[in-house]
Amino acid sequence: MGLYIKSIENLINEFKKLPGIGPKSAKRIVYYLLKVSPKEILRFSQALVEMKEKVQFCKICFNLSEDDVCDICRDALRDQKKICIVEEVGDVAIIEGTGDYRGLYHVLNGLLSPIENIGPDEIKIPQLLQRIKNLETEEVIIALNPTVEGESTATFLKNVIKPLEIKITKLASGLPVGGDIEFADEITLSRAIADRKEM
Repeated sequence: MGLYIKSIENLINEFKKLPGIGPKSAKRIVYYLLKVSPKEILRFSQALVEMKEKVQFCKICFNLSEDDVCDICRDALRDQKKICIVEEVGDVAIIEGTGDYRGLYHVLNGLLSPIENIGPDEIKIPQLLQRIKNLETEEVIIALNPTVEGESTATFLKNVIKPLEIKITKLASGLPVGGDIEFADEITLSRAIADRKEM
């Protein structure tokens, strides 16, 4: 007989698949769920199903949305001449949280990785270039994590955007090399946006 009842073990294994959840955290979550009422479990499971059924990628910027086009792309008050390029949808929420940026976004949903066969087409670079041309963009802000993959993707983006003769900037120092935007505090990120440098 195993250490856990099979249904508990199955749920622990499912939670362990989530990013940032190790075996101990997975066990704590499952033990917590065992204590809550069936009504709360039903609400939790319905919220998961509803999220999966309703949430999609914006057809313009690839941010998350419950409609074809996200609220940011629909907002006519935003600066239509600036596009901030981020790796993941979570980065949009983090930058928005600073309140310092009022332009548009383009979510790559990944980074270039020749080893994993991830090229420009897999991370929405052709769509980005088309948007830049269509919107008559004046500035592109590259807000990728300062990792090896992030830096190589930023360099690639700079090389393909430069012929379009628009301003290309990246977040200023304050974000540590090898760090993630996700873990930066709002003050550090605000300064990085405000002090962005031309590439």
